[in-house]
Amino acid sequence: MHDYIKERTLKIGEYIVETRNTVRTIAREFGVSKSTVHKDLTERLPDINPDLANRVKEILEYHKSIRHLRGGEATKEKYKKEEPAEKLTKKLPVARGISVRV
Repeated sequence: MHDYIKERTLKIGEYIVETRNTVRTIAREFGVSKSTVHKDLTERLPDINPDLANRVKEILEYHKSIRHLRGGEATKEKYKKEEPAEKLTKKLPVARGISVRV
């Protein structure tokens, strides 16, 4: 394994223990993919630093256990921001006996 990969893996491992951020957030901050972060933390880190890997594993398991809640919150926020459909439709005057379709 290249030295830069070892260094990145250790930095990411220490960072997740300090901040408890999600894999997605860490990937964005380190400029690598989620897959790379996950592989660094689950496959490479145990070979480099088993103690740190155990602490990281606990955090990843916690994130996995609450991901269904995070998804629900994201959906709730999404629909909270959208305007109701009735506000988006136009109300046109309609004469009796004549129907207008928009």
